[in-house]
Amino acid sequence: METTKVLAAAGATVIIPARDIEKAKKNLEGIRNVEIVAMDLMSPTSIDAFAENFIASGRPLHLLINNAGIMWVPLRRDARGIESQLATNYLALFQLSARLWPSLKKANGARVINVSSHGHHFAPFNFDDPHFLHSAYETLQGYGQSKTAVNLFSMELDVRGQSSHIRSYAVHPGSIGGTELGREAPLELFQKMGFVDVNGNMLPEVAASLKTIPQGAATTVWCATSPLLEHIGGVYCEDGDIAVLSSDMTDQKGVHPYSLDETNAKKLWKLTEEMTGIRFNP
Repeated sequence: METTKVLAAAGATVIIPARDIEKAKKNLEGIRNVEIVAMDLMSPTSIDAFAENFIASGRPLHLLINNAGIMWVPLRRDARGIESQLATNYLALFQLSARLWPSLKKANGARVINVSSHGHHFAPFNFDDPHFLHSAYETLQGYGQSKTAVNLFSMELDVRGQSSHIRSYAVHPGSIGGTELGREAPLELFQKMGFVDVNGNMLPEVAASLKTIPQGAATTVWCATSPLLEHIGGVYCEDGDIAVLSSDMTDQKGVHPYSLDETNAKKLWKLTEEMTGIRFNP
């Protein structure tokens, strides 16, 4: 919601797709230039309906910020049998970007910002078993591959979108306090990872390392608006800059090379078209 506040305050009209309309209205109360429209990222039909309504309005779309996601969830599948983190964190944004492409082209200089995570270091994309049909499910493996997919998609989308004056970016907002991202994680998992003590209280050193919500929105806003990126795209950004390559998870910085692999980006695009049934040829 912080990104919405910043962009709306700058004069942008911000359209918010929301699964829970009343909750969104409450969270955005008092903010001008905001439109709230129903959409559920786990429902391809809902995504299509949202996009069709927007395209029918005839308006250009200057910014598409794919900012919703889930983490730390048990194994769930959507109606297609697709693991929920892959469906929500990646396939939904692929579908939404594809369906809104005519409106993005109409802007003649649009940007697509896909919110990723340093958690892409948890796992490369599993081309052999992306839905955990033949292997044991581990929630961070599922999350990691979904965010690796976001990075690969962002890179390939930029390649394909440049002829239409559309650039694409992946963004790591940072580890942020005060969000609901970990609401389904069992306490034992956070204890095992060294985030909380035996009573469930966050350790001081962990709390000190977290960004505030405004700080977490900063890089997304930078990617959406910075003139420094006018002729740059297909990059992974963090802390208001383009990230360096790093394969060390403990660094807490940098983008893993496997998530920017050009061959895998093209391979994933083809696989995604098969999984979604959407031919996306920008």
